[in-house]
Amino acid sequence: MNVLLVYAHPEPRSLNGALKDLAVNHLTALGHEVRVSDLYAMGWKAVADGADFLNHDARERLSYVGASKHAFANGSQSPDIEAEQEKLLWADAVLFQFPMWWFSMPAILKGWIDRVFAYGFAYGVGEHGGERWGDRYGEGTLVGRRAMLSVTIGGRAPHYTERGVNGALDDLLFPIQHGVLFYPGMEVLPPFTAYHVDRLTEEQWPSIAAAFKARLDGLFTDDVIPFRRQNGGHYDTQQVLKPGLGHAASGTSIHLVKPGEPEQLPVEGSPRATGTR
Repeated sequence: MNVLLVYAHPEPRSLNGALKDLAVNHLTALGHEVRVSDLYAMGWKAVADGADFLNHDARERLSYVGASKHAFANGSQSPDIEAEQEKLLWADAVLFQFPMWWFSMPAILKGWIDRVFAYGFAYGVGEHGGERWGDRYGEGTLVGRRAMLSVTIGGRAPHYTERGVNGALDDLLFPIQHGVLFYPGMEVLPPFTAYHVDRLTEEQWPSIAAAFKARLDGLFTDDVIPFRRQNGGHYDTQQVLKPGLGHAASGTSIHLVKPGEPEQLPVEGSPRATGTR
């Protein structure tokens, strides 16, 4: 299989660098082909601006969405953007290796998302009508691909639980896993995480490496996060979850299919639901 690894850390000798190298070596040994987008080494331009569009007239007011739509449709995107889009289309799975900085991804990785996930490529795809609001959240350009975050965290694991002071990790990663990866169609695996990384000892590395290898072994077989598909009949015409779904869940977890719920509900005259969890 083809695996793209998007790596965002300024120090090659960091834990992130070690995990990146481990992933490349282990996946290659398993027979997969791996490509790496090392954003810092590439000197990736993180700022989204008019330079992203070859035909943009700097004298005109910039509407980034409109310019992105035009450039994607007419083949006039910046070459670095097109190259990363081609990698995503090539990949069967995408790994994101980064440290959690201020409860999110580093700015350089956010800039990669902002520029590469262009209008017509990752959003603005499909037709709207009735309960259907385009091809997104389980559909879209990147459907059929898997994605997994590998995140290093400075805090302790209890800090990132439901009652922990930093909030539950699933909630903190929801904007990335649901809003960035599931949105254009990728199936998302639970994240691999390493906590308290600033105080890790050399003796702790083998256990982290073994755990990461186990997750890499399951990259194409492990269960994915059961996000509800937008066009799976679970949401009404205002894209609000329909009554009777979600059981006692609240917050971001309400957007996960619960045990016993159908994965597909009738939509626009569809005769019956299919499948349950």
